[in-house]
Amino acid sequence: MKKIFLTLLISGITIAASAQGYRNPVIPGFNPDPSVCRVDDDYYLVTSSFHYFPGVPLYHSKDLVNWEMVGHVLSRESQLALPEARSWGGIYAPTIRHHDGRFYMITTNISSKGNFIVTAEDPRGEWSDPIWIDMPGIDPDLFWDEDGRCWYTGSGNDGIIQCQINPLTGEKLSEPKMIWYGTGGRYPEAPHIYRKDGWYYLLIAEGGTEFGHGVTIARSRSVDGPYEPAPHNPILTHFKQATQTSPVQGTGHADIIQAHDGSWWIVCLGFRTQGGNHHLMGRETFLAPVSWGERSWPVVNGSGDISLEMSAETLPQKPFESRPAREEFDNPAPALPSSTMASTGLGPEWSWIRNPDPKRYMITDGYLRLFGSSAGLDAVSESPTFTGFRQQDIDFTAETHLKLCKARTGDKAGMTVFMDSGAHYDAYLVKKGNDWYVCVRYSMGAIEHIEEIPVRDNDVYIRITGEEEFYKMWFSEDGKKYNLIGTGNTRYLSSETVSGFTGIMIGLWAQSASEKSWADFDYFEYKGM
Repeated sequence: MKKIFLTLLISGITIAASAQGYRNPVIPGFNPDPSVCRVDDDYYLVTSSFHYFPGVPLYHSKDLVNWEMVGHVLSRESQLALPEARSWGGIYAPTIRHHDGRFYMITTNISSKGNFIVTAEDPRGEWSDPIWIDMPGIDPDLFWDEDGRCWYTGSGNDGIIQCQINPLTGEKLSEPKMIWYGTGGRYPEAPHIYRKDGWYYLLIAEGGTEFGHGVTIARSRSVDGPYEPAPHNPILTHFKQATQTSPVQGTGHADIIQAHDGSWWIVCLGFRTQGGNHHLMGRETFLAPVSWGERSWPVVNGSGDISLEMSAETLPQKPFESRPAREEFDNPAPALPSSTMASTGLGPEWSWIRNPDPKRYMITDGYLRLFGSSAGLDAVSESPTFTGFRQQDIDFTAETHLKLCKARTGDKAGMTVFMDSGAHYDAYLVKKGNDWYVCVRYSMGAIEHIEEIPVRDNDVYIRITGEEEFYKMWFSEDGKKYNLIGTGNTRYLSSETVSGFTGIMIGLWAQSASEKSWADFDYFEYKGM
């Protein structure tokens, strides 16, 4: 029987670590804007998803170092509408909190109606439909004070705004108030409030999402201010001489958590550079220890920066079982009954662009079957027939075997290194008349170049390899001897070149002018080198 093989770390991340150290990023690949909460010794973390569906990836951990992907918070179209959303749109900066037996996730859909809350008693189960909040801005936070009042805090109007709300209805219970403008860095955003030792601490990000990113903090005796900044701000940044050559840059947008042993930690985003200060995998989730004594200011990792190899003493490590090659197509992954994409049988590590048509995806007879549509990878409003997962390693190999069935001239299917609708490298099979070709396409904005090689029939193996400066595309007709058909420079797909807030997805896709053909993929394999 045909099978799909998938070796992914993102859905069952196992980091080699002892109680004396660990490796960053703890959640590799496109996973920006992390927010974390704890219930006893269970930790739940969410990240931004922008124009990808489902929205808001959800991770679980027992030790803050090893994380497993357990699903998405927004799995239904009733929760997440992405009309014409591009890589700048969709879901921004979620916050997850637990209060009085219920989980709350608050976020912004800038492609729809703005800020909203969803709730769940079980974070792995179904979350509610949105509760909309009439507040401007982005990056909302929820904080419950000791008196039970709930405070909304968000970024807007070049500063941090706050009001009291009813989190179950979204009703505003006080007038919005500006409580801090930050320390003078651009784009003060990503606020989180914590109460400790009689102080209210307000953590924010400043400096934008690029190399100048950082984290600052202020405190007040009252939740609504006035807030006074820490004397050693920023408490976390790599925009300084000591870290100018670090392979980790752009650190910021953080959330602080106290572990069940009393220790303090911070999760933040950052990115790994390659090919000359470019980054392609998006902003990833990093972890660092925090020293936070009584009535003092928090100090991140002793130096206000982080590294790939961390020597900090951690919680006792409880890694999850790594997922080896998996028979996804024989044993479809479980999904919420009401999930829009439940019928596909694909696991939570797979994503779609905007709101997909579930009828175009299915697992049948040991194949992942994709029904092509007229929308291609360059589409800026429709959802192409595409499903992808996050690139997690600078050096990797990805491979698949496909057949293109019932094809007519112009129908095509293959694999893509996808950053954006205007920036991707594709290796694919296409039919032209009675002939078949393997093609490589470089799509870089207004520049497009295609090369093609004739092959025997509708059956081909495709491999993509990644390294520091290049992606390479290969094909084989027998699965043994591979031929190099294209090489693309990584920098042309980087965030510095393309802009946007996302990272590279390695995707499987199909396109058909007649919309009557389909592509059968009988395995997929991803290996970090």
